[in-house]
Amino acid sequence: TNRPQYELMKLLTGEEKNICAVGDEDQSIYSWRGADIRNILEFERDFPNARTIRLEQNYRSTQVILEGASAVVSHNIHRKGKQLWTARQGGAKIGYYEAPDGEHEALFIADRIQKHLRQAGAQEETARARAAVLYRTNSQSRLVEEALRRYGIPYTMVGGFSFYERAEIKDLLSYLKLVQNPDDSIALSRAVNTPARGIGKATMEVVERLSLETGMSAWRALERTVKEKLLPARACSALAVFRSLILDARALLQPDLADALGRETERAAGESAGESEGADDPADAEASVRFDFGEMDQDAPGRETHRDPKPEPVPGFRSPGERATLPELIRFLIDRTGYIRVLEEEGTPESASRIENLKELANAAHDAEQRGETLAEFLDHAALVSDADQYNPESQVTLMSLHAAKGLEFPLVLLAGMEEGLFPHSRTFNEPMDMEEERRLCYVGMTRAMDTLILTRARYRRRYGNDMPEQSTPSRFLEEIPPRLLDDLGETRRGMGEGGSRLRRDGFRDGFGDRHFRYEDEDQSPDPPSGRSAGAGLGRSASQDSIARFFSSRSSGAPANAPPRRWPETAALSPPTGRDGSANPSGAGGLRSGQRVRHPKYGAGIVFRREGDGEDARITVQFAEFGVKKLVEKFAQLEKI
Repeated sequence: TNRPQYELMKLLTGEEKNICAVGDEDQSIYSWRGADIRNILEFERDFPNARTIRLEQNYRSTQVILEGASAVVSHNIHRKGKQLWTARQGGAKIGYYEAPDGEHEALFIADRIQKHLRQAGAQEETARARAAVLYRTNSQSRLVEEALRRYGIPYTMVGGFSFYERAEIKDLLSYLKLVQNPDDSIALSRAVNTPARGIGKATMEVVERLSLETGMSAWRALERTVKEKLLPARACSALAVFRSLILDARALLQPDLADALGRETERAAGESAGESEGADDPADAEASVRFDFGEMDQDAPGRETHRDPKPEPVPGFRSPGERATLPELIRFLIDRTGYIRVLEEEGTPESASRIENLKELANAAHDAEQRGETLAEFLDHAALVSDADQYNPESQVTLMSLHAAKGLEFPLVLLAGMEEGLFPHSRTFNEPMDMEEERRLCYVGMTRAMDTLILTRARYRRRYGNDMPEQSTPSRFLEEIPPRLLDDLGETRRGMGEGGSRLRRDGFRDGFGDRHFRYEDEDQSPDPPSGRSAGAGLGRSASQDSIARFFSSRSSGAPANAPPRRWPETAALSPPTGRDGSANPSGAGGLRSGQRVRHPKYGAGIVFRREGDGEDARITVQFAEFGVKKLVEKFAQLEKI
């Protein structure tokens, strides 16, 4: 309840003060909707004759889950306090998994859910074949959705739309569709005044009528409207600004970025001022700039000579003047449209969530870039994903935000993104009351679990489509769970001993060293002739089998004398250099940064980084289907293509 409701209730009770209130101050998580925790904390003060009955038995969770959640929320100051108990004594420990990055976190979540559903199905426990993935912000759903689709696991979104179905994502995708194909009239109608730029319904009716009467596309009709000044100056100016935005975005994808951008901007400015410069025909208007959205072949005849004068690009970056990457294109569109600035001015929790979604779209574009996708392929992927996001009442997996999960329960709950700045959210750092509500939100999320609770985090997470992921810090809520209740699900769990070890704020566990998967430890030999694993008969792809083997190897534990496994965290932090400091050293095979190669197991890829010389050189390769692999050159069986 909010404060006015509370005051009204006190007036309605009259002198007799005959009223009954039921509530739990540890589950007050809606202050952003106006809910006031003082209404229950101060109830006995306002009604001194009230009789208090503590309902302390929990009928849902196991003792371990309940004890862990209670330990977290007990760090709050503003609470009444209670001693919860349950008849479900014992139970599995609270799982904790630390992934190298957000994508691996999502794949781990999908893998655990698949195992849970198979186990419940084998035991014919239909009621237990349910799971939920909870997260602090809706933008976190994208990676989890991608992973569940990769595993072929149907799911349901609760309390929100699937990532690619959200309004702000559709808006930006419409801009991208216009960059790819300006004649897309549907994309034009959605993007032309989003966010508002003074292009109203009456203006677009003139453009659409001209399009219908002449048979030209809406984009060409818009160009003609501006050129011939068929509308008042203010409307023509707004249309010209929008057209210039799309032309500049298209120019960003050209090989000679600076020259193309200058030509497009000059041409747009000239036409908006009524200077046709011989471009009366739409075909002539585009003759000065050629747009090629296909993948560039650096080894094509005649192309090498043209590119030689340019400096060798550093992995993760591009040389000045080269075509923009997909994340750069999205950031350009967001900046030029002022979309985020408009949402920031709203200043609401909903607008903040939409901003995070827009930034996550840039992360999705970066993932697509790493897979070698063009703009057209990225849009195709988004369209296919969107079509698949239909409600499935038979789905056993639910994705939802923590706020939407209140009042629900699931046999298996995975709480993702346990990192400072994400959960607790960065917006709550400066307000103690807000931080206490974040802690209550964590309590609510943990107590949604009936049998199994797993907390996950990523050591590195990409922010706003940046080339380099940022290192994260474990959530303070992880530190507030008694170590004896935690079970490390990574490779180091065998060395934990009784009671485990407390998390340090630098992201490591005391005494465990680095727990992450080292790609060069993976079997680099090609698959057997069958090319399929035992699970392949169930319709899984080779990449899914590889993922399953990856997590199976983690859960099985490493030999006692095995070297520590390490994720290549710094693979893109510096230019590839040899022992003498020279770039792109030569060695056996002669592989260098940017070289296209083929592996008998992983297929085609691009050399991302080279370390060392000779046969002992290590090659980091980005494979289209299997992601980044770090290989020893003399064992890698790589061939140039």
